[in-house]
Amino acid sequence: MRAIDDHPVRFGELAGPLVHGAMFFDWQLVSTQELATAVEYPFEGLVADDAIPYAPVGLDTTVHRYPTFGDTVSVDVTPTRVGDSSVELLYEAVDGDGDPLSTARITHVTIAPEGGALALPETAKDRLEEMQVDRTVDVGPAGDSPRGDDYPTFEESFRVHSPHIEGSELAYFEEYPRFAGIALETFIAESGPRLSDLAGERQPFRLRDWHWEFNSPVLFDSLLTVECDVRSVTDDTVRIEHSFVTEGEERITGVTEYGCFDRTGTPTTFTAEMLAPFEG
Repeated sequence: MRAIDDHPVRFGELAGPLVHGAMFFDWQLVSTQELATAVEYPFEGLVADDAIPYAPVGLDTTVHRYPTFGDTVSVDVTPTRVGDSSVELLYEAVDGDGDPLSTARITHVTIAPEGGALALPETAKDRLEEMQVDRTVDVGPAGDSPRGDDYPTFEESFRVHSPHIEGSELAYFEEYPRFAGIALETFIAESGPRLSDLAGERQPFRLRDWHWEFNSPVLFDSLLTVECDVRSVTDDTVRIEHSFVTEGEERITGVTEYGCFDRTGTPTTFTAEMLAPFEG
C-alpha cells in the first residue's frame, strides 16, 4: 500500500543539502503506523495498553539516493512474511519520477507489557496475509565483516533523556543512527578535521547500507554506550560494526556502511583526506 504519497522534502528534514539519514527511519515508522491502521491493529490502542507496538527486531536497508530540496518522497509498504506474532515488511521509498531512494526490509513484533511478543489478532493477520507478496530483495551490507589491519575502535556514551524517547518511554527508533553518527563524527574530529570542514560538494559518512538486530529495548534514562569497530575502508564505503550497550548488555548489534554522496544525493567516492582518520 502507498503509505506516504508525494511528501515534499522540508527544511527541518535536512542535514546540509541532503536529508538526515534518520529520516529514512522516520518515514518507515510513519508507514508502519499507516499499515497498522489499515489492518485494524493500530498503534494507539497498543500504546494505551502499555504494549510496545511493531518493535523492530531486525532490519536491512539500502539508500540508493538521498533526497534534497525539490524532491518528493513516496513510500510503499508491503508485507512479505506474516507469522503468528511477527510481520516482515518491505519499505520502498521513491522520488517524484518513481526512481528508488531507499529500500528496507524490517521484521516487527509487538511486545507485551510483561515482555514477550503478542500474537497477531486473527483479523489483522488475515488482512496482512491478503496484502502479502512473495518478493525477495537484496538490501543491506553484503557479506561478512572480516576485520582489516590496524583499523580503529571507538565509543561514545549518551544519556537517553526525554527528547530521545517515544510514547513507550523507550529510545526512539530514529535516534539510534543519530547516536552512531555522533560517535563517528566525534572520532573523526578527534583524529583530524571536523566533518563540517570535509563536507562541501561531497557529503561524507552518510548511511548507505545497514543491518541491525534489536535484542531488547533501551529504556528512558539509560546510559547508552555505542561501541564502534571499523571493519573495512574503501573509496566507496566505511564499514563499522556497532554494539549498543546499557548496563553491560548488548541491546542492538549490527553492521553499518557509510558512503559519500554528492549534493544531488547520488553516491560518489570519498577523498583521501576524508579517509585519513582510519589509517593505522
